[in-house]
Amino acid sequence: MSNKPKIRQFQNLTTLARRLRSDVKDTHCVLLYAYNRTGKTRLSMEFKNQGKRKGNGNPDTLYFNAFTEDLFVWYNDFESDTDRYLKINEDSKFLKGLTELALDQTIAGYLSRYADFEFDIDYSRWVVTFRKGDDNRIKISRGEENIFIWCMFMAICERVIDGHPSYQWVKHLYIDDPISSLDDNNAIAVACDLAELIRNAATRRSDDWEYNPLKTVFSSHHALFFNVMCNELGRAKESQEKIRSKRYFLHRSDSSDVYTLRATEDTPYFHHVATLAELRKREQAGTLYTYHFNALRSILEKTASFLGHDDLRICLAGLKDEALYNRALNLLSHGKYAINEPVEMVDDNKKLLGQILEDVLGRFQFALPELAQEGAPGEPNHD
Repeated sequence: MSNKPKIRQFQNLTTLARRLRSDVKDTHCVLLYAYNRTGKTRLSMEFKNQGKRKGNGNPDTLYFNAFTEDLFVWYNDFESDTDRYLKINEDSKFLKGLTELALDQTIAGYLSRYADFEFDIDYSRWVVTFRKGDDNRIKISRGEENIFIWCMFMAICERVIDGHPSYQWVKHLYIDDPISSLDDNNAIAVACDLAELIRNAATRRSDDWEYNPLKTVFSSHHALFFNVMCNELGRAKESQEKIRSKRYFLHRSDSSDVYTLRATEDTPYFHHVATLAELRKREQAGTLYTYHFNALRSILEKTASFLGHDDLRICLAGLKDEALYNRALNLLSHGKYAINEPVEMVDDNKKLLGQILEDVLGRFQFALPELAQEGAPGEPNHD
C-alpha cells in the first residue's frame, strides 16, 4: 500500500470550497499553504458565500482577508493636514455589534505586542485616530494599519468564542493571509497568538458545558507563518484536548484553472519542492518568465539554510559552471519584476536557468511531486 500523499483536483472554486467545508466537519481546523495569485482570497469568499446560500441569506462565517482591510478608509485632511483618521464602514456584518463589545482594552492588549502607537475609537462617528507620544492624529503606515485591523479582528474573535449575542451566527472562522507587511519577528508572534485563538475556538463549550467548537480555515503564502502555525497547533498542551487539523498545499498553475490539494500532514515544507516541480515543468515547456530566477534563488537559499549554511553558494560548489551560476543568480534574481504583467525570459536565460536547475536536481536528488495528475480523484460539480 502506497504512503504517497493523495493529490485531489478541483475544476473550480465552488467544488474546492465544498471540500473545505466537508473537511472542517471532521476536524478542528484546515491549514492551507498557497502561493500568491493562487486564488486564496476568492476561495475565502466562495466559502463564505456557500454558508450564506445554505442559510437562506444568513451567513455562518466570520472572515479576515483583503476585503476586511477595505472596510477601513483613510481621511487625510489634505487642506490643513491635521485631522487625520481612519473611517470604519459601519454597515459591515463583520463590525455589527462593535459598539456593544467594549473592545478597546482587548485591542490595545494585542496591539502592544506588535506596535508602539495608540488609538482612540469614536463610535459616534465610526472613526479611529492614532497617537504616538505627544503626536496626535498621526498617519500610520500601511503595515501599522494592517496590524491594527488584525488586532481588532482578534478582539472580535475573542467575543465570538465567548458567545456574545451579536455573533451567535458565527460557525466558522476563515482567515486568509493576515500578516502582509510584517517582519519575521512579528509574524512569529502573530502566528503564536492566532494558534492560541484557534485552540480556544476549537475547544469552546456552551454555558451548559456542551461541546460547541468553532471551526477554522487558515490560508497563507508566508512559509514561516504557515510552519509556526503547524507547529503550534500540532503541540499537545497539558490538560487540553489535542487539536485535530488537516494541512494542505494548494496549487494552481498559471496556465490552468484547475486547483490541486495535496495533504502535507508530515511535510509542512512540501511547498519548496513543489516550487522546483513547477520550475521544471515551466522549463520543459519553454514558458519561463524573468521572476522565475527569483523563485530558484529562494529555493537554493532555503536548501542552504536547511544544510546549516547562510549562503546559497554551498548548493553550487563543485558544479562544472559554478562561477557562471553564481553570477547568473546574483544578477538575474534581483530585478523588480512585475508579477501581474510578467516578462518572458530571453532564450539564452531560459537555457541558463534550465542548466542550473538540471545540475541542482542532479546533485540533491529532490523527489519532485506531480502537482496535477491526469484522472486524479476530484469533486463532482453539482452547483
